[in-house]
Amino acid sequence: MALALILLIVGIVLILLGVFVEAAKFLLWIGLVILLIAIIAWLMRVVKRNA
Repeated sequence: MALALILLIVGIVLILLGVFVEAAKFLLWIGLVILLIAIIAWLMRVVKRNA
């Protein structure tokens, strides 16, 4: 759970940096990928808990 939360925060920060810093557009994509990984990790934990 802590890892997913850290990934979520890092992803949001990188997305914001990518939006506000035009020269660092790749940060937007890295942030989106990290955010997606955090969501998948959270969903897997929820599914495991309910199974």
